Order: sequence, then structure tokens, then C-alpha cells
Amino acid sequence: MKTRIISIAALALALLSCNKPAEQKQNLNEEKICEAKKSSYATLYLKNGVNISHWLSQSGDRGETRANKITKADFDSIAAMGFDFVRLAVDEEQLYDEAMNRDSSTFALMHNAINWALGNCMNVVVDLHIVRSHHFNNENGHPNTLFQDPKEQEKIVNIWKDLQKDLNQYPNDRLAYELMNEPVAPTCEDWNLLVEKMVNAIRETEKERTIIFGSNRWQIPQTFDSLRVPENDKYIMLSYHFYEPSLVTHHQAPWTDYSFYAGKVNYPGIQVTDSLALDSLTQEQKDKIASMNGEYNKDIMYEHMKLAIDKADSLGLQLYCGEFGAYPFFVDKEIRLRWYRDICSIFKEHNIANCHWCYKGDFPIVNKDGSANELPAIIIGKE
Repeated sequence: MKTRIISIAALALALLSCNKPAEQKQNLNEEKICEAKKSSYATLYLKNGVNISHWLSQSGDRGETRANKITKADFDSIAAMGFDFVRLAVDEEQLYDEAMNRDSSTFALMHNAINWALGNCMNVVVDLHIVRSHHFNNENGHPNTLFQDPKEQEKIVNIWKDLQKDLNQYPNDRLAYELMNEPVAPTCEDWNLLVEKMVNAIRETEKERTIIFGSNRWQIPQTFDSLRVPENDKYIMLSYHFYEPSLVTHHQAPWTDYSFYAGKVNYPGIQVTDSLALDSLTQEQKDKIASMNGEYNKDIMYEHMKLAIDKADSLGLQLYCGEFGAYPFFVDKEIRLRWYRDICSIFKEHNIANCHWCYKGDFPIVNKDGSANELPAIIIGKE
């Protein structure tokens, strides 16, 4: 998609206006009143969403380049496709410098995004995606000291306390807080203790704000039995991520350690049966593929989600799949769409809110011209 260029003066005016989010919110409510959507839970309503990624998170873009990367037109388009919420990923390094001084331009863009979503009758999950002391993939030699250093844990608590100063103005039934993306703690109990600290800090001033978190080890459902959830707090939503089977969903994705396999993959059924392609691999590579290979279908995917589903059901809390998607560039299109149809039918059958990764980028729901591709209709159920 072409990058839209705006003048520096226009950008400055836009950012200045964003420093008054309460005023924006008042104007928003005067212009458009959204029909209330209800659920059986105490939390805000979520159904089908999309991640706004690689903008205020996982991106080196700044200034006009960043401001023009995602605009109101994108939120208008997402709403027109039928999505009812967005997950807005934000990173510590964009929000604050190392001394915890705010970056006003990032906060302005964050408020812009929230108001663009609310103005389109979409709800918002603000996701603290990466902090300096923790990266879910331990990229670029990231130290990942969060779970070893009490000062870093105090810092992430203080980040949420500071974010609350800006975010607490938004209605409880329109905006939620997601504590952190894909924790990778040494033990599940290490993560449970940090969740407790963050939840307690937020609850000091916001008793009815929806707080979202998942289990240790990248929010995979298989660790949900070790997740400790605060008792008697109905304003909690539980989250898991799902990219199984990864040989299909991440086929030849360059950031994986199995991108060397360039043969065919299958879904449903045994993922890899291409003996000719396997013969060209080293023994170490063959062993890697063999360790991941196996049969997958809708029933097996459901079984892999069941711990998360049962945990949420037992606690009477809403369950939310905050990330799912398939890398689209090498898998046969029909195989990929079969996977999407199956996972989305599981979401629908079990009342699981879901948020596709992502809007643009590696797992897009749009074509190069910005128009919707095949995925929104499948995800929303309009196919």
C-alpha cells in the first residue's frame, strides 16, 4: 500500500490534538453512539478482532513514517470488514526512554488509535507487548531479566500504573488491559507471582477494568493447568495463542529454526509426507522435522485447546485467543484456508473471542491495495 505523506505542520496539529484525549472522547461520544453489545460475562464484549502490530510495537519507525503507517482509514477499513475490536500492541521502548520519561508522540498515536477504534464502534485491548527486560522470542540478545530482577518487576508494575493515568478515562466496557505478551518465565509460579503483583496494582484504582492474561510459555493452552487466577475477580479474561500445527502455519517463515524445509505440507492429515523433499535434508534437519511432524485436524486442534477452554469454563471467565494465523506465502492456499475454517469453527462452537495476527505485515488480512483478502469473511463467519 502507498504510504500517505502529510505535512509536518499537519502532523504537529494532529499530535497536539491527541494530547487532549478526554476532549476527543467527548467529541466522539457526541458524534456517534455505538450499539451496546452484551455477553454473559462481566467483562467487555469481544468476538472477532485483529492485531495492530509492527507500528507502536516491534518497529523502528518513528516520526512521519510511523504516523502514516497506520491511520484512521485503516481503522475505518477494519470496522467495515466486520471486526468488533482491535488488539493494540505497544512496547516500552516506544512509550518510555530508559529513565521512564514518556515519549509524547507515542502516547498521542496510542490515543489516536483508541479513539479511531471507539469511533468505529470497536473495542480495544491495549497489549503491553514487549518490555526492555523481556522479549517473548529473546531476540537480538535480549537479556530477559524480568523474572530474575525484582527491580524490573517493579518497573513493569509502574508502567501499568503510569498507563492507567491515561487509559482509565476510557469506559470499562470498551477498553481492556493485557498485562504482557507471551511470558517466558523460568517456572509457571514465577509468572503467577508477577500476574498477582500487576493485577493488585491495577485494582488499587480500577476495580472493574477488564484485565487479560494467559499462561506461561508463550500463552500456550498446554500450560493453563498451572495458571493461577485471582479469586473472586469477575473482571478477568483469559488468553491463549494458537499457531498449531506450526509446520503448516509457519511454513518457510524466515524467523523459525525450521524454515529450511521447502517441501509440501498438508492439512488436515500428516503435515509432512514429501519424501523427496525430506531426502534433500541433512540428518539433523530430518530429525527436527520428525520431532514436529504428526497428524492434525480440527478435533486434534480442539484437544490441544481444551485445557484453556476447561479452565475458563470452570472459573466462569471469558476465553480469548489473542493470536492465531498462518504465514501465507508458501503454503498451498486451499490447505491454508482449510486450517482457517477449522480453527474459526472451534472459536464459534466454544464461544471463544479471537484476534487474528495480524492486520498488515507477515500474516495480513488485506491485499497489497488494502482491500480485504479471503480471511475476514472466514474469521467473521460471512463466508
